[in-house]
Amino acid sequence: MVCCYNGSIIFDTGGDLKMELQEFLLPAITIIFGTIGLALFGIVFGLLFKGIDRKISAHMQGRIGPPIIQPFRDIRKLFSKENIVPDNAVTWVFNLAPLVGLISTITILLYLPIGGFDPIASGYGDLILILYLLIIPSLAMVIGGFSSGSPYATVGAQREMATMIAYEFPLAIIIVTFAWMLGNSAVGLGLENVFSIAVITANPIWNSVGILGFIGVIILLFVLVLVTPAELSKIPFDAPEAETEIAGGLFAEYSGRNLGIFYLADGVKTVVMATVIIALFFPWNLSPFLNLAAGTIPAMAIDIIFYLVKVFLIILFSVTLIRVAIARLKIDQIVYTYWVWITLIALVGLIFIMWDRQFGLETVVNMLGL
Repeated sequence: MVCCYNGSIIFDTGGDLKMELQEFLLPAITIIFGTIGLALFGIVFGLLFKGIDRKISAHMQGRIGPPIIQPFRDIRKLFSKENIVPDNAVTWVFNLAPLVGLISTITILLYLPIGGFDPIASGYGDLILILYLLIIPSLAMVIGGFSSGSPYATVGAQREMATMIAYEFPLAIIIVTFAWMLGNSAVGLGLENVFSIAVITANPIWNSVGILGFIGVIILLFVLVLVTPAELSKIPFDAPEAETEIAGGLFAEYSGRNLGIFYLADGVKTVVMATVIIALFFPWNLSPFLNLAAGTIPAMAIDIIFYLVKVFLIILFSVTLIRVAIARLKIDQIVYTYWVWITLIALVGLIFIMWDRQFGLETVVNMLGL
């Protein structure tokens, strides 16, 4: 209740003002500190996994390789160097692009489950939002490349745009397949908001498919593993950078702090892509299998460690092994690979899941005359 100087009531809060403030402040504090914590988590472990990736790939090629902490040293050195802006660059765009890339990548982490923790931000259709947010870091690199005024960066930006257009189609097929599958299961399971990460992780797709659907899910997992190196601009899909061809391409004119921020964004995006694969295909935690009470420190510690192990394995198979085993593709080969072969493979996975859902194995066998 609030009164004026003579005691008359101006308005009555019903005695709930303190409670209303708490209801407003607690979520705000959670979001602020959660965002800071996730940003530090993504940066630290992104750089750590980059160091592990470099070390393993070096051993696979018969080299000693740099120490695992080398990415941290690289960042420290880059942030201590002079930040040079070309004379013919659009200065404010050139400096803003790295920040946009890093902030948008960190924002994606807010919508993803980390270990045994629920996403800080989630809502209706957040899987579609994640799909759009994944485009922004690549667009930031494209805009930064164009704004630098360098012919090498311009070629790199054009290649990045073509690569983005190529891999977005199979990625969209995967997301639509998940939503379609859960949507068809909604009658029996009572599901709503099938484009929500929380709904997908709570109802693993493996539990809703038969033999044919299982094959389809494996195919979609294979496709997403092949999309990941293109999202991260790793060999064999690193034509936009291609140091030996276009002198670093997109980053030809970047140095110092700006290049360091792009480096951080790449590390965080590595964690993001691995977490997306985990959320879609491997959402389980280890603590329930060990009969640990949810919310306790041992349960959270076990789930975080298990999550980090899954991230490492995904990076090993989707980044390290692929870039060591395959040479760089030309930009036309990249576009053809994604638009034709990988898109067709994704569609085959979708067809298998549709057959599994609509007919079942025996009906399909009879239809094919086997």
